[in-house]
Amino acid sequence: MSSYIHSCPSVLPQTAYCILSGRRLLAVSGPDSTRYLQGAVTVNVPNEKRPTGFYSAFLIPQGRVLHDVFIYPFKEVEGRYKGEEGWLIEVDADEIENLAKRIRRYRLSSKFEVRILPETERRVWSVWGNEDKNNLRNIPSLDSYTNKTHAVGDIACLDNRATGMGYRLLLTGNKKPELEMEECHEDCYRLRRYLRGVPEGQREILKEHALPQESNIDFMGGIDFRKGCYVGQELTIRTHHRGVVRKRILPLQIYRADEKEPSEISFQSRSRLDAENIPVNSIIDRWDEKGRGAGKWLAGMGNLGLGLCRIAEITKTVAEDNTESLKAEDEFKIEWEDVESKKMVKVKAFIPDWHAEKI
Repeated sequence: MSSYIHSCPSVLPQTAYCILSGRRLLAVSGPDSTRYLQGAVTVNVPNEKRPTGFYSAFLIPQGRVLHDVFIYPFKEVEGRYKGEEGWLIEVDADEIENLAKRIRRYRLSSKFEVRILPETERRVWSVWGNEDKNNLRNIPSLDSYTNKTHAVGDIACLDNRATGMGYRLLLTGNKKPELEMEECHEDCYRLRRYLRGVPEGQREILKEHALPQESNIDFMGGIDFRKGCYVGQELTIRTHHRGVVRKRILPLQIYRADEKEPSEISFQSRSRLDAENIPVNSIIDRWDEKGRGAGKWLAGMGNLGLGLCRIAEITKTVAEDNTESLKAEDEFKIEWEDVESKKMVKVKAFIPDWHAEKI
């Protein structure tokens, strides 16, 4: 099982790379692998392999999220279908056994094999650069990865979920990215996600409970609303055509009761607020405790986190149904109890720029 809580970094590097130990790879290879995935995930799976990966999700029939994934084309290196085209599925490391069992259960007579890759065979890395330069295309040494085809061992994929997320690299064995930049801890990647409001894995996109639109999977390019039948499609399409999504996962910043409300989200390494200690699903309430809760806390680190928020309740942005209930003087809080005492912090939600363009 992957570890999730670490000591909070003191600084977030603007240009760096890190290994994503919280993600693992599952191989699906054989003549029917593409056909199976086409009916199982939320975007179209190309029949002709393209040299890069894409973001998607597995849903249950009721339209709720099972797993958020990246899918990459590759050639199998062992087993019955060695040398044949297939797919690598990147998933939450703690969920890889469950996903493998589910795919095998519904494989029926289809001709493909399912294999969990050992971490010694291939690992997932994230690489990011200075956002002022738009993305990482300004780093020449990345060309050795991005210009390769899927038949070559190393695979690269632009992470298009949000601005500034950089690239994902799948490197064989114990290789590291041969890039002239700093290697950092995975927690730096995690905090960068929180700043941008990008949830990942089933601790943040709650398994069989979260809805894809509320989890921003549509905003992050993980749903093709023109696609034909797939598991969970009916509710997903109905929600899309209805045009009303009242709750979404948003980036949150916590601060002390005696501190001024932040005007923009930022990581503060010296805050010592320990957002990772706030229990999942803690209620976000108005400071004056009037009215219903404005959302639920999902995950955090330092002074940053993610929460499933009622858009019109907790932000000054008008939601899709054109209602707005937040007043300028409103503030919000989270209260919880640990073994020693009752805890409380104030919390503010932010609408990321890449959300504002789509709401």
